[in-house]
Amino acid sequence: QRRLEIARALAAHPTLLILDEPAAGMNHVEALELAALIRGLADDGVTVLFIEHNVKMVLDACTRLVVLDFGEVIAEGEPREVAADPRVVEAYLGTEHEESEHV
Repeated sequence: QRRLEIARALAAHPTLLILDEPAAGMNHVEALELAALIRGLADDGVTVLFIEHNVKMVLDACTRLVVLDFGEVIAEGEPREVAADPRVVEAYLGTEHEESEHV
């Protein structure tokens, strides 16, 4: 279903494609295929803006990444650098202190 929606959007030959959680409900292989499709679209000159929580897919698909935490930009730049940013790690994985409070 999601692939059909993307194909329908691409039929209009957009210069900007906005996707909300495009990998939702996809397995690992499907998400990797979607990442390859997104990279291909970017190579063809289509700007792709998407919101996604599948970190592996995001890192595979993006050339530039902006991370929000409660609506505030906490990091932006090259995906691997952003993924290693301590603010991003804390926002998405929590801190050791927070984890010990939940035990």
